[in-house]
Amino acid sequence: MIIKPFKGIRPPKNLVEDIQSRPYDVLNSQEARAEAEGNEKSLYRIIKPEIDFPVGTDEHEPAVYEKAVENFKKFQNNGWLVQDYKEQYYVYAQTMNGRTQYGMVLCANVDDYMTGKIKKHELTRRDKEEDRMKHVRVNNANIEPVFFAYPDNNEIDVIVEKYTKGAPEYDFTAKLDGFHHSLWIIDDNVDIARITELFAAMPAMYIADGHHRSAAAALVGAEKAKNNPNHKGDEEYNYFMAVCFPASQLTIIDYNRVVKDLNGLSDEEFLQKLTEDFEVEKKGRRYTSLHACTNFRYT
Repeated sequence: MIIKPFKGIRPPKNLVEDIQSRPYDVLNSQEARAEAEGNEKSLYRIIKPEIDFPVGTDEHEPAVYEKAVENFKKFQNNGWLVQDYKEQYYVYAQTMNGRTQYGMVLCANVDDYMTGKIKKHELTRRDKEEDRMKHVRVNNANIEPVFFAYPDNNEIDVIVEKYTKGAPEYDFTAKLDGFHHSLWIIDDNVDIARITELFAAMPAMYIADGHHRSAAAALVGAEKAKNNPNHKGDEEYNYFMAVCFPASQLTIIDYNRVVKDLNGLSDEEFLQKLTEDFEVEKKGRRYTSLHACTNFRYT
């Protein structure tokens, strides 16, 4: 896997709790507006900039994307987001329900995504890709990371432990969801080089969450490469931001669906159709549990 360190753009310690946000796609505009109310430093003003417009404004309007750019520049000009002076890796720890997982924040490679070395398990929708592609294009930045898993590696674990024994750069419990967040900086050049080498020996990484963000970042990178007559392959657009966790630290959580319409089929016919792509198991008297056994998505 091709990875690289990068100069992160991040908040000063005293502002991190003001700027924190949940991912853009886990809440709607109304919820983002409520969570950012009275807080001009909320990251929602960049990742969901429609909240700065009247209620009902189409979030896909060109003016909304331009507002994201305006706010991103404002955050940097005001010192609410500051770029680090050197390229480095970061360790991000998230604690949820008593479990802590430690991820490496790094830049993943566009070609690794395009050639399938970064593995996917979801189909993506073009309209959602286009939305995030516009956001990446206009800001010329990945404002939010994607979430990858990588095969366990003892030497990486040792390096991570070396840094996490020290005081974190950030350490707080989010008011938004009650999860605890910590971040450390890996700035030693020897450790940076070794991490890059260890990832280079890995055959693959896996998208745990963020298929549309990954697709958008990779497609914009490929677009920029095509339009650059002097493309060399080491430009910033050849990479996108990811947080990569060791596979053994992850927990697979239920992803449940409720069926509202049987599409003209009887109960028995519908269940029979499901057996073509799912294992169907009766639960209790009224409910049926569907266990996906293929990468199949119903819409």
